[in-house]
Amino acid sequence: MTDSDPDLGLPDDGPDEIPEPAEIGFEAIGDSLRAGWRDFMRAPGYGLFFSAFYVLGGLVLTAVAAASGQEWWLMPFVVGFPLIAPFAAVGLYEVSRRLEAGEPLIWREVLGTVFAQKDRQLPSMAMVVLLMFMFWVFVAHTTFALFMGVSSLTNVTSSPEMLLQGRGLVMLLVGSLIGAGFAAVLFSFTVVGLPLLMDREIDFITAIITSIRAVMMNPVVLAVWGVVIAAILAAGMVPMFLGLFVALPVLGHASWHMYRRLMPDE
Repeated sequence: MTDSDPDLGLPDDGPDEIPEPAEIGFEAIGDSLRAGWRDFMRAPGYGLFFSAFYVLGGLVLTAVAAASGQEWWLMPFVVGFPLIAPFAAVGLYEVSRRLEAGEPLIWREVLGTVFAQKDRQLPSMAMVVLLMFMFWVFVAHTTFALFMGVSSLTNVTSSPEMLLQGRGLVMLLVGSLIGAGFAAVLFSFTVVGLPLLMDREIDFITAIITSIRAVMMNPVVLAVWGVVIAAILAAGMVPMFLGLFVALPVLGHASWHMYRRLMPDE
């Protein structure tokens, strides 16, 4: 490994060249999902291993909520949990990259590549996502308090029907729109930004800007791709997050192939 810039964590010879984002069609969605399924079937052990961390995290979060008797206080965490799903796919990007390049899949090397990210730009991107996730939780609780009152958040556990009438319905609508906005921003940051940081030596700000440019070039296709990801993740969270053992690795691999379509080598 080359010596790195102490400030940016990049090699001394400068960042890698970044190709221009490409315009893609709707067929890229189906092709990426098929490629993701194919990679999962070729290396299911890796998919199950990396998704296990996410599934266990969801189960622990749910157990804590149930044990505390404050399920509705923690509901924004559960709803916002998919916002951090891309980081569970980092190892899957490396698996797909190796399969694509015809390189052998060796546990020690794959895990070594994942652990090596701590010295690159991925932790900075993780901090951006984590801060937005925590801000979402704050906004979700604030929205509830504004519409329903602070004491109602405790009462809703025993009277969930209050969410389906009057101010409850308005609060759910406003909260859903705000949540969709958070998800759209994070999706724009990470759809290209995360795999790009794995693939090339660049800083996280450049990765975010490049990702936003790719989204702006393909707004409709990537909006549909984002909805597809959200729908599959939501389905995978039922029952008890166990469906994510399949949904997450397939989407992780598929996200790599979508990235390769959006950022083809020159």
